[in-house]
Amino acid sequence: MRVGVVGLSPNRGFASIAHIPALRALPEFEIVAVCTTRQESAEATARHYGIPMAFSNQEELARHPDVDLVTVTVKVPDHYQPVMAAIDAGKHVYSEWPLGRDTAEAQRMLDAAERKGVRHAVGLQGQWSPTINYVRDLVAEGYVGQVLTATLIGCAPNWGAKLDRAYQADFSNGANLMTITGGHQIDALCHCLGEFRELSAFAIHQRDRIVTDDQGEVPLTSPDQLAVSGILNSGAVVSFQIRGGMARGTEFLFEIHGSEGDLVIASTTGGSMQRQELSLHGGQGKGTSVAELPIPATYRNVPEDTPINSPYNVAQLYAQLATSIRNGTPASPGFDAAVKRHHLIDAIVRASTTGQKQRLG
Repeated sequence: MRVGVVGLSPNRGFASIAHIPALRALPEFEIVAVCTTRQESAEATARHYGIPMAFSNQEELARHPDVDLVTVTVKVPDHYQPVMAAIDAGKHVYSEWPLGRDTAEAQRMLDAAERKGVRHAVGLQGQWSPTINYVRDLVAEGYVGQVLTATLIGCAPNWGAKLDRAYQADFSNGANLMTITGGHQIDALCHCLGEFRELSAFAIHQRDRIVTDDQGEVPLTSPDQLAVSGILNSGAVVSFQIRGGMARGTEFLFEIHGSEGDLVIASTTGGSMQRQELSLHGGQGKGTSVAELPIPATYRNVPEDTPINSPYNVAQLYAQLATSIRNGTPASPGFDAAVKRHHLIDAIVRASTTGQKQRLG
C-alpha cells in the first residue's frame, strides 16, 4: 500500500513522531510521497526521510498513480481540502482527528467518501489501544457486573499558561482542548462503555489571552477547562474532566465501578491517553483492592518492534485499515465515527453555552 503524506515536517508535528515510525513498522505500507506548502520544503522533507516524491500541490499528490492512500496530518482547519482531493481522486484516506473544523465539514467529507466508495479512517487511535480494547471486552463479558459509575480525569499539558500554536486559541478553528484532548478521551470512554443518553457540561476558558510559541500573546476563545457529567444509555453515571496545563500527579485516570468489581486505567507519563502505554488494574467480589491485569498478547496486532507511545496505536489503526482495504470492508474508526464524535462535542458546547442538560440519540 503506497502512501502519500500531506503535512509532514522533519522538525515538528504528529506525522514525524507517530505516522512515519508507525507506517515504517508495518510491512503492508510504503511511504512514496510527501506534500507541504512549498516545493523546497517538500523536497527537503523527502530527502530527510528518503521518500521518492515531493509535492507542493495536494491535488497532484492525490492524483498520482503511484499513491494508493493519502494521509492528512495538516492542522485541523486545513483538513478539508486535502481530504476532498484524495476522495475526488478515488484514493483511500486517513485523516487526523478532529476530522473537520466543525460537524458540517466532517459530514461533507463522510458523504463524499461514501459516494466514491473509498475506505476512510480517522485518527481516533485510542480505539486501538490494547488496554482500552481489553477493558471494552472485560466490561462486555461482565467483569465489573453492571456498570454503575465511571470517572475519567485527564490533562492537556499544552493548554496551560502557554500554547504551541496561535490558531488553536481561536475556537472557530476547531482545534482545542475540548476537541483534541477531550475528543480523544471521551471517545475512549464511549468505546468502552457506550454512548451518552444525556449530559451537562462546562467548557470554559479561564484566561482571556494566552501566550503562544509562534505569535506571542493572542486572544483566547477556545476552552482551556472541560467538565462533563452525564448518564450513558446503559444508565451508568459518568464524570469526565480535562484540565488545561500540567498535572503533577496522575495525568490520566479512568475508573469504572460496577456491581461486581472495578477497573482502573491510568498513565503517569502523559495526559494524552491515546499516545501512552496505559496500566490496568482490577478487582472483583469481596476484595477491597485492585491488582494489575496483564494485557493479553492478542490485543497487539503489529510487529513486536513497533515503537511504543505515539506511534503504537497509530500503527494498530493502520494495520486495521490495511485489512479493511484488502477485504473491501469499512475501516474502524471511519469518518462515520468522527461525525458521531463531532455531534457529541456539539452537545457539550450547547450544554455549556445554554446551561441546559442535553439529551442525545
